[in-house]
Amino acid sequence: MAELWDIYDKNRNKTGRTVERGRGQPMAEGEYHLAVHVWIRNRKGEWLISKRSPEKKISPNIGEACGGAALAEEDSLTTALREAKEELGLALDPGKGRLFTTVIHENQHPPGGSCMADVWIFSHDCPIGDIILQPGETCDARWENADAIRDMMASGDFFNDTYFDELVAYSNA
Repeated sequence: MAELWDIYDKNRNKTGRTVERGRGQPMAEGEYHLAVHVWIRNRKGEWLISKRSPEKKISPNIGEACGGAALAEEDSLTTALREAKEELGLALDPGKGRLFTTVIHENQHPPGGSCMADVWIFSHDCPIGDIILQPGETCDARWENADAIRDMMASGDFFNDTYFDELVAYSNA
């Protein structure tokens, strides 16, 4: 099944255009698609992180927060909930999620298309045995504290999300 993305302008208004992911349909300069980063924190202050499958074309075997692109007609929260379910098998409570920020990733989809990524924080407690990994997407998951994630970022073993320290401070407030 084709994965369609709504296209937005720089002010986050839908343009009325969609593109099919991975089909070489170019996004123009100043066009964006919506994505999410989903950070899940437990009562102990640990973060649920996953490891990208070795089959992934981009950054295989790298740690990350759950996330992905919004499908056409999906809003940010719906996307966050779907991605957590697909990648980790978790049914998150939408009432326990907070939108932290939006980060812009410019020029990631040649010839100039970009991404608006909403960063979500969810409170959720579960044993690691409850995680159901999605073949081809994730190959491991675990709870880690912020210092361990910073060490992984410094060593190149985790996507370096430049907002991570702000996210941790915000989640502790």
